[in-house]
Amino acid sequence: EEPASYERLVLKNASVYHYLRISLVFQDSDKRLSEAQFKQLIISALRDLYGEIGAAFPFDVLKFEENTLKAIIRVLSSGLVKLWSALTLLGSYQNEPCAFRIIQVSPLLLALSGNSRDFE
Repeated sequence: EEPASYERLVLKNASVYHYLRISLVFQDSDKRLSEAQFKQLIISALRDLYGEIGAAFPFDVLKFEENTLKAIIRVLSSGLVKLWSALTLLGSYQNEPCAFRIIQVSPLLLALSGNSRDFE
């Protein structure tokens, strides 16, 4: 009898972009931002962590809900870690404590259309 043979498969993600569903949470829940202010807040988070070069990092806000401060963001896969770390380390907006929550991340936009945590 022949010994068992194993084949190792390593798949690299070929997707150019990653998509993030995020929300911004303030200590005071009455705070409202426009889409432009929301994007500027992300840019300032990148600038604070990575300087002017980081602030020039390309990303797109594909969808923004003004009443819940939730958004879907598209970012180059090569910069996912930079954007994620900048969002995680942001602590305030106009001297008011806040935090970004990363809800979902996927290389496929369609994967963000449903969330199993919301099923009843």
